[in-house]
Amino acid sequence: MDRIERARELYEEAVFGGRGAALATADRTLDAVEADLALARGRVLHARYLEEKLEDPRELELFERAAEFYERLGDPRGEGEARFWVGCVHQVIRGDEEAAAPAFARARELATLAGDRVTLSYVLRHLAFLDRAAGRLDVAREGMEESTRLRREAGFLPGVAANLVALGYLAAEQGHLDRALAMVDEATAVAEASAARAIVRWAEEARANLSPLSN
Repeated sequence: MDRIERARELYEEAVFGGRGAALATADRTLDAVEADLALARGRVLHARYLEEKLEDPRELELFERAAEFYERLGDPRGEGEARFWVGCVHQVIRGDEEAAAPAFARARELATLAGDRVTLSYVLRHLAFLDRAAGRLDVAREGMEESTRLRREAGFLPGVAANLVALGYLAAEQGHLDRALAMVDEATAVAEASAARAIVRWAEEARANLSPLSN
């Protein structure tokens, strides 16, 4: 049942049925609505940042609000996703890896607890970026490979393609240019098959960047 409709029914139970206890359930139901809405609005603002490269300060506020609501509701899956996005704002938008790391660590715990493979794959991908920045290339590759495995299992093909591009760059940094180009080729094929045009462009850029290195 839709949560808004459920809240309406609970209101009627309290007002017409005399069940005041229904109001506590209504509050929790509407908290869940607010959490879902804050998370959804935050994701839209993040997509807009990726398009326009201008930070909207509401984005972090929305993700933090969602995380607080989900924590209060005892929803590890929702909280894990929201905590990941908090970390993503710090890492991707603000370039603050120190602030991102604890958010990612908590998101990893919660996503693992909830069995949320997609969110866990996002967390592992972005932890791999932290490891790469710190020069831990083997650790970064292992994390990205695990993220890719989870995405394949979940059928999240655009995410698989995005990870293959990142793995291509990592392979090139470790001196494996043939492997790097093969991964980029696979990324292109997977992205095209899933109509992920933005990832096709990423793969094309990676191929252009890596091809001169193999000559």
